[in-house]
Amino acid sequence: MFTRRWDVIVVGAGNAALTAAIAAHDAGASVLVLEKAPQKARGGNTRFSGAVFRFAYQSLDDVIGLLPEPPEVRIDVEPYPPDRYYDDIMRVTGGLADPALTRTLCDLSLPTVRWMRDLGVEWEPSEIFGVRDVERWRFPPGLVLQTKRAGLGLSDMLFRAAESREIATAYDAKAVRLRLDAGRVTGVLVRTPDGEHQVAAEATVLASGGFEANPEMRARYLGPGWDTGPVRGTEYNTGEMLAEALEAGAQAYGHWSGCHATPVDANAPRVGDLRLTDKTNRLSYPYGITVNLAGQRFVEEGEDFSQYTYAKIGRAILAQPHNRAWQIFDRQTAHLLEERYKTGASVAGNTIEELATGMGVPAGGLGETVSTFNAASRGARFDPGVRDGKATQGLLPPKSNWAVPLERPPFVAYAVTCGITFTYGGIRIDTRARVLDTESRVMPGLFATGEITGGFFYFNYPAGAGLMRGAVFGRIAGVEAAKLAAGVAQTT
Repeated sequence: MFTRRWDVIVVGAGNAALTAAIAAHDAGASVLVLEKAPQKARGGNTRFSGAVFRFAYQSLDDVIGLLPEPPEVRIDVEPYPPDRYYDDIMRVTGGLADPALTRTLCDLSLPTVRWMRDLGVEWEPSEIFGVRDVERWRFPPGLVLQTKRAGLGLSDMLFRAAESREIATAYDAKAVRLRLDAGRVTGVLVRTPDGEHQVAAEATVLASGGFEANPEMRARYLGPGWDTGPVRGTEYNTGEMLAEALEAGAQAYGHWSGCHATPVDANAPRVGDLRLTDKTNRLSYPYGITVNLAGQRFVEEGEDFSQYTYAKIGRAILAQPHNRAWQIFDRQTAHLLEERYKTGASVAGNTIEELATGMGVPAGGLGETVSTFNAASRGARFDPGVRDGKATQGLLPPKSNWAVPLERPPFVAYAVTCGITFTYGGIRIDTRARVLDTESRVMPGLFATGEITGGFFYFNYPAGAGLMRGAVFGRIAGVEAAKLAAGVAQTT
């Protein structure tokens, strides 16, 4: 497969890469997928994800239409048109997200998930962020569905679609260089256990992820301490092709000192474990308080729903001594903890002093923190399904919602650290997924999608937008690469 000339080469084998490969094939191109990992570890970060997709819709009918059958309970969700999706991204990124790329992501999100459904990707209501009771299931706007069997299922379904099309895939095939001819990208240099191979193509799509699994690059770009935290996903996203694209003249773009980081179990493995996938996440912190090893609060737990804050909460935990913290709940909210908390150990106590002893934090410090927090809680009725406005008064840091006093034992605490998922900095693309050089000119023959691209996320991240970004621009990249290859073929 390395000796022939391909229409399109796709570097990577996750959600972004496979959507690009399938789209290119269906547009008439011959396609080769290069997967750095061995076959048993294929799939990139996709396999480790919860596979929640944030997409726009006008009504509940748009959502229900994606499901193979109606849900057993009533679903309550507000409309989430593209403009609201766009505003959410701009709000959490401080207005720095690229407007044209963001608009494309939002406008094409629903058509893309429908296209994925038609490829054989199956959807189901997400257990992660929904609040469920006997009669109804309430979801935050835009965050309703995930793929069946989460990231493992998404990866399997996309590979099934690719394999049914007989798209060629090479494993243990690490792309290390771009082939250049008079400024045009004409393929890649591939390193395999059998040696190096020059592989030619009319168009190349980079979809090989960021540098989150490279501790040297994390320390260089993200800053001190980032080389020590656990990696939530694949160990193979080490940034070589990102660095190679920059060396070849691609424009660096986005928030290079930022990343998607989240609270995870303090005993999470150092790299992603397929037995756990995303189940080390600890995202129910809005319903309790988070303290450091001195027993002191250091972050605003109730600023917003966790899907809008967990990326920066993870960063805040990293800044604490030993990169560790504790999430504490009482009987009023412990039943709201998502299922993933069951994958880790907890500490319980009938008094705050007993809890502190089990946690190994100063009982006096934790006791003062809890009593001060309880005294500052004011007004409003606690409602986990909305921003309830039950806030603290005169407390730093504040808690703007869900500030339920910790006063009903038993108390329970979970140790957490910061886990990194993907990096925000990358190479610049346009709305046709074409890579741009340092003068913002198109680099002929080169496209990109997914985590290797920058300009989408800054400081923070709305949950579900990453996989959606990869699929939207994966589909675009595949179609555009196939068009370019067909055009080249017509003129040669």
